[in-house]
Amino acid sequence: MKTDIYKAMTSGRMSRRTMLRGAAATGALAAMPKFALAQAGSVREQILQIPGVGNGAPTEADWRKVGALCLGQTKANVAPGEFAGVELTFMGTNNQNLHNVLFRAFLSSWEEYTGAKINWIDLAQGDYNARLQQSIATGTVDFDLLEMGAPFEGDTAGRGLLDEMPEWVKDAIDMDDLVDYLKAPVGTWDGKTYRVTVDGDCHTFSYRTDYYDNADFAQAWAKEGDGSDWSVPKTWEQVNAYSKFLAGKDDPLTGLPAHGFLDPMKSWGGFSFYFLEDRATAYAKHPDDPAWLFDPETMKPRVNNPAFVQAIQDVLDLIATPGAYPADQINADPGTTAFQQFLAGTGSMLTWWGDVGSSARTSDSSVVGDVVGFDILPGANRVYNSKTQEWEERYNESPNMAYLGWGIYVTSRVSGDELKRKAAWSAAAHLGGKDISLWTSAYPSGYQPYRKSHFNYDEWEIAGYDRAFVEDFLGSNLDSYNHPNAAVEPRIPGIFQYYSAAEDELAKGFAGQYESAQAIGDAIAEAWEKITDQIGRDSQIALYRASLGL
Repeated sequence: MKTDIYKAMTSGRMSRRTMLRGAAATGALAAMPKFALAQAGSVREQILQIPGVGNGAPTEADWRKVGALCLGQTKANVAPGEFAGVELTFMGTNNQNLHNVLFRAFLSSWEEYTGAKINWIDLAQGDYNARLQQSIATGTVDFDLLEMGAPFEGDTAGRGLLDEMPEWVKDAIDMDDLVDYLKAPVGTWDGKTYRVTVDGDCHTFSYRTDYYDNADFAQAWAKEGDGSDWSVPKTWEQVNAYSKFLAGKDDPLTGLPAHGFLDPMKSWGGFSFYFLEDRATAYAKHPDDPAWLFDPETMKPRVNNPAFVQAIQDVLDLIATPGAYPADQINADPGTTAFQQFLAGTGSMLTWWGDVGSSARTSDSSVVGDVVGFDILPGANRVYNSKTQEWEERYNESPNMAYLGWGIYVTSRVSGDELKRKAAWSAAAHLGGKDISLWTSAYPSGYQPYRKSHFNYDEWEIAGYDRAFVEDFLGSNLDSYNHPNAAVEPRIPGIFQYYSAAEDELAKGFAGQYESAQAIGDAIAEAWEKITDQIGRDSQIALYRASLGL
């Protein structure tokens, strides 16, 4: 798509984004240093062209090249062969054939240079929570390095299972370059730092521009719709209205059945619950209240309040609309909705982590790279005030900071062995280095932009991205990170126990086993109350309030 056409198509969105950035993000951007365009022949320029946008998906050989080119800070802190004889065990995911798969290749040159050897524990995303919780509960932590999200810090750092980051690592990875929402207290516990950040999670809204530039759809909407213009939806009410409208029509790109929003309905080890949250936050996260999942005074769940019940009802309404969803959507997890459906040309709207954006242009399986646009999550025309227990008729939006990003953690198994400890932290620092992080943000990796330096648009053009796409994709991430009413996830013990329990009840509800959305919400709330009592209500209240800054 030509840049001038793309800009014209999205001019309304971009002007809105510009206004939002001026209100919420300019302050943060103004504090950033000016990043110069990568110098010819620099490491950053070299890795951005491996393999280059439009040259096919990166291969293992490409990953190895990137890892080798980014060994500079390792060589500055470690002597050749210094870790000879050291063996480390690394536990992480292999979701979408990425994560650990890339880490192996990135660390191959590190192993060769340092003499250390890494053994791997690979987990599917749906199995991750259960495996980690089992290790914690039984006291059988059998790994030295751990890929983990910040929500688990209460379960791990809070139990003394992690090793504190040495000062030299903080300097090596340039922690000040992280976007502000990923700085302390994220990655810390009781004032100690434990995490090398490798990702900056938030959910953004991806949509097909060819659907909203389609004259036939616009004409049909004028006849069948509610009198509003046919344009990119700004609210969840519009998302549902458009999804119902598109049922029975043809996809403008593939000619197959057209579909609107793609909700994942299958359990995914707790991670599917984030997508119900996406629908709920605009209804549930009141701008005057930092809490949205629990009452901060009692830990009473809010998942069955009118806001969450409305989000559940929205999904039930589409389930009841023939053709609104692709066939067998009840068995679609988030990996399916993003990579097997949306990027492959099925459906027109999706919420997901930001790496869908880079994958749209650099994955061999994507067919939507020229017809995809991005924004923050849709808002809603009303928001529930949990303090007054009343709906307020006002526009509200609240981006979901889902999972707070993956990080690399070193466990306390190495704390008594200084050589092994240094080796573990060196490996973590290599994976979370400033240069290598630019590559993982620009290419399929399972990660999205999370450093201030990732928002230097000029560098992305070196990789082959066009400016309009980059500004749109990166803008949706930046606007989410800096939104004044963002829904920030609490780092409390057992958070994925709550999420997994919610998934179980949602799956039953979507399959028709409950009589109403309220009944589904009530079942989740009941399960959550039991979890809180098992963990300890008083301690959960204290930690939840601390996570909210209360």
